[in-house]
Amino acid sequence: MRIGLIIGLFAFSAIVQASSTLRIGNQVLTAGDSATRVTALLGKPSYKSRSRSTRQRSGRSRHRRGSRNRAAGEHWQYRRGDHVTTVTIVDGTVIDIEDHRF
Repeated sequence: MRIGLIIGLFAFSAIVQASSTLRIGNQVLTAGDSATRVTALLGKPSYKSRSRSTRQRSGRSRHRRGSRNRAAGEHWQYRRGDHVTTVTIVDGTVIDIEDHRF
């Protein structure tokens, strides 16, 4: 039973790790890279948006109806073939990368 739990946790951590990296050709974009590196690898974004923090005074996060739980900062979207890639940037640093096939 312990081995199954360990394997499950390891698999989950691998999935989480993979969501903060993106392969672009023979290069890799990683959370922690600069906005300049994003532009060098992906070019000019198709769409940019800004979001504010959704934190209340108590420190608990508040979810708005109809909106995704997204981090505060700039969200740069790129259309790459049949994928949409969203890079979240805070203070000039990549904090999250989402890649979805549509």
